[in-house]
Amino acid sequence: MDRGASTLGPRAAGTQPRSRGWKAALPFVGPLLVLVVLGFNGPILLIVNYSFSAAGTYSFVNYQELAATPVFLRVIGNTFRITVLTTFVVAVLGYILAYWITSLSERTRNIVLALVVVTFWVSVLVRTYAWIVVLGNAGLVNRTLLWAGAIDAPIAFLYNDLGVIIGMANIQMPLLILPLYAAMIKVDQRHLQAAASLGASERTIFWRVFFPQTIPALASSVMLVVILCLGFYVTPAILGGGRVPMVANMLDTYINSIPRWELASAVSIVLLLFTLALFMIYRRLDKWASGEEA
Repeated sequence: MDRGASTLGPRAAGTQPRSRGWKAALPFVGPLLVLVVLGFNGPILLIVNYSFSAAGTYSFVNYQELAATPVFLRVIGNTFRITVLTTFVVAVLGYILAYWITSLSERTRNIVLALVVVTFWVSVLVRTYAWIVVLGNAGLVNRTLLWAGAIDAPIAFLYNDLGVIIGMANIQMPLLILPLYAAMIKVDQRHLQAAASLGASERTIFWRVFFPQTIPALASSVMLVVILCLGFYVTPAILGGGRVPMVANMLDTYINSIPRWELASAVSIVLLLFTLALFMIYRRLDKWASGEEA
């Protein structure tokens, strides 16, 4: 056999299917691509067009009106405040729970992880209304505290910031626990054993050895929670009782109540741009957590 042909043969064999790959996959990917363009990219372009439309022309009038509207600025500030508080609660409690799960036996750990995963099977609407049963004035918590004599009157857990934060944190918690747990079980136990052999206390081992190795996963998970919190609608509407307005609730008002579609589109674009910026940061943190970047 000719040596030149044998040398070029594998290379040609490797490149020939690759050049035909996209053509062979087009009949399968094509319908999905059309669906994405028509069902996702098309509406976004329509929203962009609405956001710049004003009296038959294109301008930044809608964005200027939003910037000059005190209510919009208050809603934006309230959204970020609720998001930060919810993320802090989820990060602290989620980290503690994930760390606790790693300390369990294998059988108990599997049971607890199954309970965490089961929450994804329950509707967000059902889980949100369940908190009314638990935290309402005649709910389980208030009735228990009244029966124990700890309080004289029901505590207002609902229809305020506290109720919204509790409901949102409950929904977001599994999204932080699962990736954190996956990162924690990958921590090399030899590092912890080496620190212990050098005389380090358990607290020192945790803060100086274990915790730094889980920071990338924690940071990427926190960013994901922030992104999702910005678009919450059902939980603030139900547990906030209309007293805790967020951006998604403001969009509902501009679309269904007023309506001002051009302002709703401008709000949507602002939220989309901010979310895309956060998503880029999340992707970088996710690569950092997976070790793809130094």
